[in-house]
Amino acid sequence: MSSASSTPHWNVQRLPCADGRVFLVTGGNAGIGYFVAEQLSETGATVVLGSRNPAKAEVATASIRARVAGARVRAVRLDLADLSSLGTAVESLKVERLDAVVHNAGVALDDPPRRETGDGHELMFGTNHLGHFALTRWLMPLLSAAPASRVVTMGSFAAKSERLDLDDLQSRNDYQPKRSYGRSKLAQMYFGVELDRRLRAAGSTVTSVMVHPGGALDSLTPSRPPVHMRTTGARLSAAPAAFLVQGKHAGAWPAVRAVLDPAVRGGQLWGPRVFGLRGEPRHAPIWNHLADTSVAARLWDASCDLTGVDPGAIPG
Repeated sequence: MSSASSTPHWNVQRLPCADGRVFLVTGGNAGIGYFVAEQLSETGATVVLGSRNPAKAEVATASIRARVAGARVRAVRLDLADLSSLGTAVESLKVERLDAVVHNAGVALDDPPRRETGDGHELMFGTNHLGHFALTRWLMPLLSAAPASRVVTMGSFAAKSERLDLDDLQSRNDYQPKRSYGRSKLAQMYFGVELDRRLRAAGSTVTSVMVHPGGALDSLTPSRPPVHMRTTGARLSAAPAAFLVQGKHAGAWPAVRAVLDPAVRGGQLWGPRVFGLRGEPRHAPIWNHLADTSVAARLWDASCDLTGVDPGAIPG
């Protein structure tokens, strides 16, 4: 079932109560991640912002508290580019269970030169994919402790036209920033698909869901000073684009639905309704290349090698 009519009505302005649940949003201090955190905070859940910049995270939490009465929101330091720090970051959550994690944080570079993480991985692939891959290993005990938790992976429409080069995952031979970004997001989505397959095989109560925000522009995003400020000029100049794309507040909707909607199932892909670029979230068909289980399995094995994660450690 892939049409919106096959699932219960979903109102992005009236989210269900999630009191007592705990959600982690990586990169929750800015961009789409901020709006995912803000919207989830409206449900009464405890929302934890994972951010590598504590100062920006505190600004974001203050903004959410100012807009959402009684918001249960806090921040932890989380640097996905530093694999050795992830275990400590998870300990700092100080929770007994985790009902969902939204793998949202990411790095996007527009220009050369190629950069690396401290672990020697290409920065975008190392942060966007490998960081979340390794983080999931540390989070799995907390996810497994919840009755029906979800791993929600934020992909990108930019990944739809890309294909992985399994012999050059780190873009050492031919580095093109925009292409490397798209491939890093594609790797994340392959991870989400393969994770769900492995969780099902293990009989786990954890499920994995993929989402993408469509076309989400700063210029169409409502102001959240000082986290995000949109000028009148930017709003007016971007008005024609609103027929095709949307703001980052709307780009957050698929992830929020993937966390909260009981109709969402593991292995699904959710994105905007209108041409996959804008509108309310809907269940979309999995892209053909994401259904290639051999690529997903090879990427999984390579990711284990690159991060040092035990191949059997993630499915709970």
